[in-house]
Amino acid sequence: MDPISQGALGAVVAASWCKRAEARLAVGVGWAGGMLADADIFIRSERDPLLNIEYHRHFSHSLFFIPIGGLVCASFLWLLLRKRVTFAALYKYSTLGYATAGLLDACTSYGTRLLWPISEARVAWNVISIIDPVFTGTVLALLAAGFITRKRILTRLAFAFATVYLLLGFVQNRRATNAIRELAEARGHSEATRFTVKPSIGNLLVWRGMYELEGDIRVDAIRVGLMKAEPIVYPGGLAKGVDLASLKKGIPSSSRLSHDLDRFDHFSDGYLAWHPNEPNTIGDARYAMLPNSLDPLWGIEVDVAQPDSHVRLVNFRVADEAALNALLNMIRGQEIER
Repeated sequence: MDPISQGALGAVVAASWCKRAEARLAVGVGWAGGMLADADIFIRSERDPLLNIEYHRHFSHSLFFIPIGGLVCASFLWLLLRKRVTFAALYKYSTLGYATAGLLDACTSYGTRLLWPISEARVAWNVISIIDPVFTGTVLALLAAGFITRKRILTRLAFAFATVYLLLGFVQNRRATNAIRELAEARGHSEATRFTVKPSIGNLLVWRGMYELEGDIRVDAIRVGLMKAEPIVYPGGLAKGVDLASLKKGIPSSSRLSHDLDRFDHFSDGYLAWHPNEPNTIGDARYAMLPNSLDPLWGIEVDVAQPDSHVRLVNFRVADEAALNALLNMIRGQEIER
């Protein structure tokens, strides 16, 4: 999730299992531990545009890296605090905070390499958006109250809230998945495969539903609400899928372009679709500004005439007022303009 959420949850976990006298220390150290894993955002290359997205949420978010990450964090803090606190305490709270990073990111729709180096697969449980003000705001408020009053019960309440909220995300994911399957059946799309749902930005009510249909990707927004009301469908459309094998036929298999196509395909979990408005641009169909939009948040420009050059990574993150109002109307269960 966003760095504030990562730090806050790391602080909550550390402060929930600390000595009463070290409560405030645990909050600060746990916060640092929770944020440290995202330092991988600085792994980038001007010559290789895909390096950053390939290594963000990579080894630093692995469960097997937790003891190392905690040690790195504690070592840096030891240089500043060695006269005030023991290294053992720093390592304990750093590691508790660091342990939340990969697990929380695995709950998001973006995912992380949680089991590296055993597996290169990105684990994404799709139960919370990378930005969720309800989750972050509540955790922060309880953490701040606990820090001010020195009452661990409040930080433990924050941990309990975070756990229940994420479990609610699992329930909502299941409901949205069932809804998109039923929608495909109602349309007569019996040949549909790979049903996937992802929460839209900032809420657990409206989900981006996708399924493959004869090589293309059908996209719709599904509002499942919190009760047993019937789901509301906000129709999207059919994104033209990318036939990667056909695209690569005239490209040397050892070329940079061929390698980049494979890397972006792996990163996108195979959800590749041609951008509807940008020629020669392949988008990651899993993400869009609106949950029923065919316009991806990011993609790559492909020039088959230059197989020895890297692809160009492009972003389409335009959050205008119309898109925001449309999303808010979906969350409220109201009609939107088409």
